[in-house]
Amino acid sequence: MRPVIIGLLIPFIGTALGSACVFLMRKALSKNVQKALTGFAAGVMVAASVWSLLIPAMEESAALGKLSFLPAFIGFWLGIFFLQILDHIIPHLHINATEAEGPKSKLTRITMMVLAVTLHNIPEGMAVGVVYAGLVSGAAEITTGAALALALGIAIQNFPEGAIISMPLHAEGAGKGKSFAYGALSGAVEPIFGFITVLASSFIVPAMPYMLSFAAGAMLYVVVEELIPEMAEGEHSHIGVLTFSLGFTVMMALDVALG
Repeated sequence: MRPVIIGLLIPFIGTALGSACVFLMRKALSKNVQKALTGFAAGVMVAASVWSLLIPAMEESAALGKLSFLPAFIGFWLGIFFLQILDHIIPHLHINATEAEGPKSKLTRITMMVLAVTLHNIPEGMAVGVVYAGLVSGAAEITTGAALALALGIAIQNFPEGAIISMPLHAEGAGKGKSFAYGALSGAVEPIFGFITVLASSFIVPAMPYMLSFAAGAMLYVVVEELIPEMAEGEHSHIGVLTFSLGFTVMMALDVALG
């Protein structure tokens, strides 16, 4: 159980380390740096969705023959709808946005900025939890290396996300300690949802193809809804595309090398 706990905590550690950048950097992140970091995170999430989640989901359904795509297809759309529902019921404010999304709320601007990051950390925690649930059960064809690759990949993309949330919060007027705490706490949902998922492994394993693709759909919803628009906003630049490609290939290499 110890390797599982460590694996679930790795993504959170990535967020916390990124949030700690607020203590080391004096100035807010420039637009180009934010685009670069967002693009990298998006690339990692897309690659993780494909190599660590969708392909294994179809491999798990190989007995269905030509219909092996069906559980992945269904699970993917369930993940999309799940995130769309959360997007509509949780008030949140994206970095650099002027208007909040979701229901009207009296929450502070800083709180809603943190909720925006927390919202898309939920599917990442579920993704890691699903993979480790399969590893613990031994019923799914998931190796320790593959589970670790996903946890490390999410942690790598969480590092810039931690910086992206803590630095703007400090620029908004929050103290460095408070900005770090908010940034780190935005990633706390990942081990929480991951651990809940592992605890429910007896229910999840029979539906593993659906759960893997569910996490993939939820993650790709975040990429298309939030990260890609953020990396492309403002003056035209190729920096987001280049770092997206870098993140994609880093995660692809991790999954193949460790899986």
